[in-house]
Order: sequence, then structure tokens, then C-alpha cells
Amino acid sequence: MTAYITFSDKGCTENFNQIIHDVCSSGVVDSEDIHLTNAIDHFNSHVSPIEKLSVNSIISSPVSQKLLSSKVNDLCFQDLFDRSSPANKARLLSVSAPHATSWLSVIPSTSQGLHLHPIEFRVAVKWWLGLDTSQGSQCAFCPAHSLDPLGHHALTCKCGGDAVLRHNALRDTLVHFLHRAHASVQVEVGAGLFPDHSQSRPADILLQNWNLGRPVALDISVVSPLNPSTLAEAGATFGAVLEATESRKHQANDEKCSALGWVSTPLAVDSYGAWGKEATLFLAQVAARLAIHKSLPKSQASFDLFSNLSICLIRANARAILRRV
Repeated sequence: MTAYITFSDKGCTENFNQIIHDVCSSGVVDSEDIHLTNAIDHFNSHVSPIEKLSVNSIISSPVSQKLLSSKVNDLCFQDLFDRSSPANKARLLSVSAPHATSWLSVIPSTSQGLHLHPIEFRVAVKWWLGLDTSQGSQCAFCPAHSLDPLGHHALTCKCGGDAVLRHNALRDTLVHFLHRAHASVQVEVGAGLFPDHSQSRPADILLQNWNLGRPVALDISVVSPLNPSTLAEAGATFGAVLEATESRKHQANDEKCSALGWVSTPLAVDSYGAWGKEATLFLAQVAARLAIHKSLPKSQASFDLFSNLSICLIRANARAILRRV
């Protein structure tokens, strides 16, 4: 999503944008322009002293509106972050992660499944912005639990089957793109294959001949950054919960997968759509193969993949919340 500096005076914004364009193209500017002066004063009120501008600095070193907007946005974000609760800090870090906003950039298409029902969209936006989605209700599936404003219980509730539905929807969406990338895919593999006859399935998706000719076992996990036991870490460091999930999955699956000649690859994503490091690397590989087989620019293939996964995740989250209020 692209954000822009917003000045209280509309003419100030338009004039400032035009001045930036004029300076970049010709270096000529009227230093007495009151709109420009007001715009610069407004910008300077948002940034640190070292980044303050003057008319002369704009003339001598032209800067783009995009760069100026980025500086203001970063400072506004930091100010909001510093004033937030631990739970909202964790939320802000997740929603600002790469690819997390993909669902907001998609052109809606019912034929391609890239859409949300209006009521799903409304509740998703409220939840995304940290507004109260609970309506002061008890959980419809486990009445002993009250719904929290940020939707943590609704998205982690073990009753009602929504967590499983979300997991399977993400799995099936990824399988669809793996087929498009001409990958050999098996689903839910591993039960009964181990010497101890364990029924655990470390491969939500098993890819043959993926990693240097070796099969890759993909284990998808959706985790909440708002879990009370890890909230302090999630609110202090982006990706802390995702890294912990990847580590836990390796501990659970590596030995079993190694015995079968598989490479264990956890795909961790949090409920807001921030992906773990291993998942991001793997999905980039999928996008690269998709680009080759479908003759697409890699950027387009990556956008298609992440946007479909993002819509799938957010739709499942919205439905989980709506079923409980």
C-alpha cells in the first residue's frame, strides 16, 4: 500500500507536489510561495531535526514525494508503536510485514476466488485495524471463554473447526499453485510410515524431486502473535513467534523426515499474514518456477501467489470471528 503526506490544506498538498516536480525537472522554484512554506513547515513538524527541510535544501537537492512520504510514515508508525499496548505492538509489526497487506491490493474477482463477502470485508478491516470485533460476546462454541477485542480467541479457538478449515484452505491454495508450477504433489503424507508406527503426518504437502532431487515435506502452521505466553517477544521483535514455530516444527519433524529421505520445511504464517523466513524463501522458489512455466514476470507470479494465500487466510479469519459473535 502506498501512503502519502496529507496536509490540512488541500492546496498545500497539491502545490507541494507540483513544486517537487518543478524542482526535479528544472530546479526553478518561488521561495516566497506561501503554500510551499506551509507544506515544508508541516513536514518538519513530523520529522527529526536532522531530516528537516528548507526551500534552499529542496532547490539544491531535490527529493521525491515518495521519499518524503516514507519518512513521515516511518515516524508516524514509530510514534503509534511506542504508544501501543504489547498486543497492539505485535499486531502492528505483523500487519506491516512483507506480503501481509496483499489481500488489500487484490482486484476482487469472484471467478478466481479473490473476493470477500461485504460482511467478511467489514469485520476483516475492523480486526486488521485493531478495532473491537467481540461485541462483548462469549464464544459461541465455548461459552466459558469471552471474546477478546483483538480476535485472538476467535482465531485460535479449538472448537468449531475453523482452525482446521483455515489450515486446509491454505494447504489447498498452495497445492493449486504447485500444480501450476508443474510440481509433483502429495497431500497429508507420513502417517504409519515411521518405525514406531506413529500416525503423525509431518507432510501437509510432499513435493517429489524439489530440493536437489530430494522430496520436501511442507508442514503448514498458522500461529497467533497475540498468544499471552509469547506476547512480550512478539511485541518487541518481529518474527519471534514465527521463528519459534519453525524451530519447534524442526524438532518434531526433522528426525522422522530424515529417516524417509525427506527434507523438513516448516511453513509458518501468523494470523495477520506475516510469513516466517523459511516459508518466504520457499514461496519465492514457487513463484520463480511459476514464472518460468507460465511465462510470467517473476514479480507478477509472486504477487499472484501471495495475494491468493493472503485472501484465503483473511477470509478464514473473518469467518471464524463472525461465527463466534
